Amino acid sequence: MIHAVGLVELTSIAQGIECADIMTKTADVTILAAKTICPGKYIVLVSGDVSGVQQSVNAGVDLGAETVVDSFVIPNVHPSILPAIGRANTLKDIKALGIIETYSVASLIESADAAVKAGDVEPLLIHLAFGIGGKSYTLLTGEVASVKAAVEEGSALAIEKGLLIRQVVIPRPAKQLIESLV
Repeated sequence: MIHAVGLVELTSIAQGIECADIMTKTADVTILAAKTICPGKYIVLVSGDVSGVQQSVNAGVDLGAETVVDSFVIPNVHPSILPAIGRANTLKDIKALGIIETYSVASLIESADAAVKAGDVEPLLIHLAFGIGGKSYTLLTGEVASVKAAVEEGSALAIEKGLLIRQVVIPRPAKQLIESLV
């Protein structure tokens, strides 16, 4: 069971690899992802207990210094978040579609987690910066009111960081649109 996740996003691939090393040496954490993303950035995503993840992320941010784009620690990540990264969930009844688009991977994962915790919504997909110029977005579904509340709550985190590009809620999305997205 994952208690906490943390991420450091950097503008330098070399610095990112070095951060992954120091992050795993600093605390008892597991690397969930350490890889390049568009446009030539690097992310390190770790899991473990809250204090270990916090120590690990702090070490990565300190080492990364000016190359750090964004970072986070989520103490109790919602169980639907990690499985939705890079994979579309197949849900049958989509009443509304919420979209949160950000400039960073870290701000998007934080926003998606806050959104699913805020309302009765499920993530359809969390797309992280691959092939879209470093942007990230999530697709959320549920009842219209729940999706609106969740998108507002999730977007607030990205707004605070100045990293929100756009938030959209589509009531009753066309079946053809949903099929093209998932």
